[in-house]
Amino acid sequence: MEMDGKGEKALMGRRGSGLGPSGKRRKTCCIAVIGSIIGIVVLIVILKFTVFKTKHPVTTFDGVSLKDLNVALDIARMSVDVNVTLDVDISVKNTNRVGFKYSNSTALLNYRGELIGEVPIQADEISAHETKHMNLTLTVMADRALSNSQIYSDAISGVLPLNTYIKLPGKVKILFFHIHVVTSSSCDFTIYISNRTVGEQDCKYTTKL
Repeated sequence: MEMDGKGEKALMGRRGSGLGPSGKRRKTCCIAVIGSIIGIVVLIVILKFTVFKTKHPVTTFDGVSLKDLNVALDIARMSVDVNVTLDVDISVKNTNRVGFKYSNSTALLNYRGELIGEVPIQADEISAHETKHMNLTLTVMADRALSNSQIYSDAISGVLPLNTYIKLPGKVKILFFHIHVVTSSSCDFTIYISNRTVGEQDCKYTTKL
């Protein structure tokens, strides 16, 4: 069977194109789907860094008060027995548009760089823009305080320098992302033995993403 020149060219054109009407529709659909996916990803990234941008939770010491104080000096033996119980009020403000979930932690009481007391902080979640208040009771572990050679001279002078430290590791979930956040607070203060009061406090607050 012979084919004229026009028919042969038409056949070759159909073979060369390789795509019929249905193939072109599939190609168009694929391009549309890929474009939609890229658009959604771009939108998520924009929201993550604008509307849902991770902000720092803020931990603040609202106050430190003396609940109990007992200092007994033995001048002959140059020794001292110290019992201190503190009420520590703190607040954690979640400035994010989503909840902040923190893990189990511990509030520490230090004397001249040495740990002398601690109390656990249970894991919890703070809702968006919520401030959570905590009241903690810290008691000096006498055996640890007495091991420091400076405790006697500080007791004689009537001033005990102490420090409280709190670190809350946690995370916020923004869309499909989990962002790890650590907020910590350190507060230096003094206890005046003679009038059983807590002196001026010097506190520092840090947050790491």
